[in-house]
Amino acid sequence: MKKISVVISAYNEEKKIEDCLKSVVWADEIILVDNSSDDATAKIAQKYTSKIFTQPNRQMLNTNKNYGFSKATGDWIISLDADERVTPELKKEIESRIPSARAQGEGKNQESRINGYWVPRKNIIFGKWIQSDMWWPDYQLRFFKNGKGKFPEKHVHEYIEITGETARLKEPLIHYNYSSLAQFLYKMDKIYTEDEANRILVSHRKLGWIDAIRFPIDDFLKTFFARKGYRDGLHGLVLSFLQAFYAEIVFVKVWEKQGFIQKEYDKNFLHNIGREFKKISNEFKYWLLTSFMEEAGNLFKRILYRLLRKYHKKD
Repeated sequence: MKKISVVISAYNEEKKIEDCLKSVVWADEIILVDNSSDDATAKIAQKYTSKIFTQPNRQMLNTNKNYGFSKATGDWIISLDADERVTPELKKEIESRIPSARAQGEGKNQESRINGYWVPRKNIIFGKWIQSDMWWPDYQLRFFKNGKGKFPEKHVHEYIEITGETARLKEPLIHYNYSSLAQFLYKMDKIYTEDEANRILVSHRKLGWIDAIRFPIDDFLKTFFARKGYRDGLHGLVLSFLQAFYAEIVFVKVWEKQGFIQKEYDKNFLHNIGREFKKISNEFKYWLLTSFMEEAGNLFKRILYRLLRKYHKKD
């Protein structure tokens, strides 16, 4: 039977790490990369594994995750964060997908050609499983053959890169994502928006005043309408506004890194703002009618909303 190593990278996760570790006690090996926590994270982990490695708390999180992979001795690796849980159903599916040594040698088992698996992920945000398209099924490549995968180390939001073929699992990983507004704001400021702002700077994309409007508006329309955030009710509405706020912070951080480039007021500026918001109003109507049409319960209503939408086409 092939052995499985679980690699977890964590920083100050004393409230979450134990439940994560409990969900993978069945694994052949658990490796914790402690990113210089100043709480009880490492002490709690000692109850479940002796393989604890301390690393600096680097802003590029993927560096420490790859370090953990290099310490794994199992044939296969499961990569986890402290706020993720492997369910019994996912454990069973993972074990069923590992081909036997004999099947690999004979080359007759289709699974033997697979070096990595994408796992669907249930995001629990503010106490609710968010099922809109932006958050579900949220496939993550987290189960892979040792030596065949690693994270890129350029940006935070990157998937493990696999050498060879990949496939998908059916059972989901549970992700207790944002449990509070404070947590969302902290990660947004310290990790995600900083990384995204730097990515824009490296691309040498020139930003203007219109981006201060379009960044948040486009993200709200995409999250709430295009990706069906409205189906999550109040949670979906709030998360869409938070995503818009996130996008605005990205713009401001780029602007800050560029030295707060000034645009002096001229007589056309206010008129240009007005024209932009008129376009936004038409886009909002277009997406609202599109959503009405998609949610309509009968053919007559769908036809009606389609006709109304013709008057509010996007630019």
